[in-house]
Amino acid sequence: MSQKLSLTDHLLLFSCETGSSTFRFFARLFPSIRTRSGMLGGLRFQPLLQSICRIKAHAVFIKAKKSCPAYREFLSKNDWPAPSWADVSNLPETTKDNYVRACSIEDRCYGGAIPRKGVVIDESSGSSGTPNNWVRGLDERRCVKALMEIAFQLKYGSEDFMLLNCFALGPWATGMNVSMSMADSLILKSIGPDKLKLENTLKLFGDRYRYLISGYPPFVKDFLNSTELNLAEMEVHLIVGGEGMTEGLRDYFLESFKSVYSSFGASDLEINIAAETDFTVALRRLCFKDSKLCQALFGRSDAPMIFQYNPLDYVIDTNEDGELIFTIARLSNIAPKIRYNLRDFGGTVGYADALDAVTKLGHDVTALQQQRCFPLLYLFGRSDLTVSFYGANIYTSDLDHIIHQDADMVRLIHSFHMQVKETPEFEKQLRISLERTQQDVPVPDVIELRDVIFESLQKHNQDFREVSKMFSKEQFVVDLHDHATGPFANRDIRLKNCYIG
Repeated sequence: MSQKLSLTDHLLLFSCETGSSTFRFFARLFPSIRTRSGMLGGLRFQPLLQSICRIKAHAVFIKAKKSCPAYREFLSKNDWPAPSWADVSNLPETTKDNYVRACSIEDRCYGGAIPRKGVVIDESSGSSGTPNNWVRGLDERRCVKALMEIAFQLKYGSEDFMLLNCFALGPWATGMNVSMSMADSLILKSIGPDKLKLENTLKLFGDRYRYLISGYPPFVKDFLNSTELNLAEMEVHLIVGGEGMTEGLRDYFLESFKSVYSSFGASDLEINIAAETDFTVALRRLCFKDSKLCQALFGRSDAPMIFQYNPLDYVIDTNEDGELIFTIARLSNIAPKIRYNLRDFGGTVGYADALDAVTKLGHDVTALQQQRCFPLLYLFGRSDLTVSFYGANIYTSDLDHIIHQDADMVRLIHSFHMQVKETPEFEKQLRISLERTQQDVPVPDVIELRDVIFESLQKHNQDFREVSKMFSKEQFVVDLHDHATGPFANRDIRLKNCYIG
C-alpha cells in the first residue's frame, strides 16, 4: 500500500514534474544541442544545476517512499530518518545484495508492477556474480538517447559516421541500448563482439565512410592484434566502455584510431552516466606527469580515470569507504535508483576546483580549459575487482597499467588473471596468469616477466611496496599461457573478461 504524502511532499512532486516541462520548453526554445549544452555547461550555472538535481532527487525519494514497495520495505528495515530538504545523503545505501537481490523486479518498480507497454528488460553481464535484470521504460530510454546524442555531437559535430557497434548484443544492456539510442543519428551496424564481421564490414565499405567503433577494450585490442587491415589509412574513431582504460592502452589504440574516448556507465543504473572529454584526457595525462597534482585532486598518486557528467540528472556522493553512491534524479524512470552503490572507488571534483589545483601547482591552465564546465567524476576501479595480499589491496587497474605502459608487453599480453592461493605448507602466494596475444612475437622468460611486474607494482602501488618487505619474491608467481588456454579457456566473448579468481 502507498503512504500518504504531506502537503510539502505534494508540492515538491508537482514542482519537479512542472520543472520537467519547463526544461522540455527550454529544449524547444534552443533546439541546437551545442547552444543548449554550451549554456548549461557554463561555470556560473553549475551550482544551480546541482541544487536543482538534489531537489529532484528528494522528489524521487518521496515518490519511491509512497509507491515503490521494495524501497518502502527497504526503508522500514533500515529504520532510517527522512532526509533533510534537498539532501538525500543520510539515506541508506542500496546495493545488489541488500536491495536488488532481496526484492522482486516487480516490487522495485513504482506501483509494484512492470508496465505492460514500452518496457525493455536488460540483463547485466554478471561480471561480479549472477546476472541481474533491469527494467527501463520509454521515458528513461528517451533520456538516455538524448544524452548519448548530445555526447556524440559535442565530440564529433555534424559529421557523418557509420557506427559499428561491437558491444555484446542480445539481452545485455550496453550493446542494445547503444544501438537503440544511436540509430537515428548516423548509419548503424550492430555487429557484436565478432572480429571477423568487423573486419569484413570495414573491407566492404572501405575508405568511403568515417567510422566510429564501440566495444570493450579487450575486444578492440584483440581485433587490432589479429586484423590484416591498416586502420591508420582510414578515418576510424573509437569509443570504449565496460571497464577501465590506461593511457598506455589509449596510446596503443591511437596508432590505429583518430580519436579514443571512454564512457562510464553501468547496467544497474544507465549506460552513459559520464564520458571522457579532451579536458579530462589532458588532465589525466598531466596527473601522470605530476603526482603532486594527482594527490591534490584525488588523494592518491596514481591517476584514476576521469570523466565529466551531467549534474542535472545524477547526484553522485562518496561514502566513508571511498565508494561512489549514485542517485538518478528523474521521476519518469519506472524503477527508482536511490543511493545505489556500484562498489566503485572514486569521487567527484568541481571543474573550477580542478583548474585551481592545476594553477596552484604552476601548470598552464589555458591548455586544459574548454567551454563546458561540467563536474568531474573520477574512478579508481571496482572494490570487488581487487585481491588482498598481506593486507595490500591490488587492483586490476594496477596490472592493466603495468601491461599497457610497457611497449613490449602491450603487444605480448592479451589478458590477465589474479588470484591469491595457499600452498600445502600454508604459505600465501599471489599468482598472476598472463594470456598471450595471437601475434607471433618472442616470448620472454617468465622470471623476467615476474621481475618486471613485481618492480612495477612496487612503484605503482604504495601499499604493495610496503608489504613486499614481508614476503619473499618466490611468493609472487607469474604464469604465461597461450591464447585462450588455461584460465582463459572457454571464455564467453559476449561478456567482460574475468580478472579475479
